[in-house]
Amino acid sequence: MSAPRPVTLVTGASAGIGWALAEVFAAHGHELVLVARRETALTRLADVIAAQGARTGAPRPTVLALDLAPAGAGDRVAAALAARGLAPRYVVNNAGFGLIGPAATLDRAEQLAMIDLNIRTLADLSLAFVASLERQRGGILNVASVAGFLPGPGMAVYYATKAFVLSFSEALHAELKARGVRVSVLCPGPVPTEFQMRAGIPRRASIMDRSADAVARAGYDGLMRGRRVIVPGWQNRFVTRMPRLLPRGLMLDLVRRSQFYRFEWPASSRDGSVGAGRP
Repeated sequence: MSAPRPVTLVTGASAGIGWALAEVFAAHGHELVLVARRETALTRLADVIAAQGARTGAPRPTVLALDLAPAGAGDRVAAALAARGLAPRYVVNNAGFGLIGPAATLDRAEQLAMIDLNIRTLADLSLAFVASLERQRGGILNVASVAGFLPGPGMAVYYATKAFVLSFSEALHAELKARGVRVSVLCPGPVPTEFQMRAGIPRRASIMDRSADAVARAGYDGLMRGRRVIVPGWQNRFVTRMPRLLPRGLMLDLVRRSQFYRFEWPASSRDGSVGAGRP
């Protein structure tokens, strides 16, 4: 019986940062498994990557059209990979979504679903394949956000989920380093993706903006270098340091003013958020 083929698993790959991450990993020779709800979008991405890899003979990515929100995502993905003779060398947890508006006025069930996907599913997939990652000296790249460093009036639950991703990933980095498993957390600032379009957020150019491609390249490079936290752009790195410099009450007020300036209430989005995108 042959050993399973090593692959890079990318969730939330149907748009935005997830799509860009898949392209970057593929360009560096990784065989991919693309996971999202939208099979048509994943197939389109697989076609693009297959065409780019035709010269090198790289295998076409495997497409898994799965909704990762329900409990047991790790077991479902593991079963699908095992059935195909595949085992993760790298896990890229990008799937997630954001809800915009005051928490008390947003749909409570949707906010709980956001917690399930952004937190529980990410933790599940981060832990489900540790033995495989250790055997193959691979790693985990979790996509958080600059929001994870800040309190988030106006996107309270979303910011809190990204704070979990940041804390959890840093702890895993310390725990798994001795086992040869790299763990990095990618914390971008604003990235023009489907999140803004679907939420109806007016786009205002900002010095903090980074393209999905630039964020993906930074994430890949940081993971391969074994960096614990990756924040693309000096402007965004400055923002992550503000909570250490300013009183907490002032930070709350600054974020609240920023959110109410940018957004019309209520609105929601389920794809390509500032930190990640739900497929």
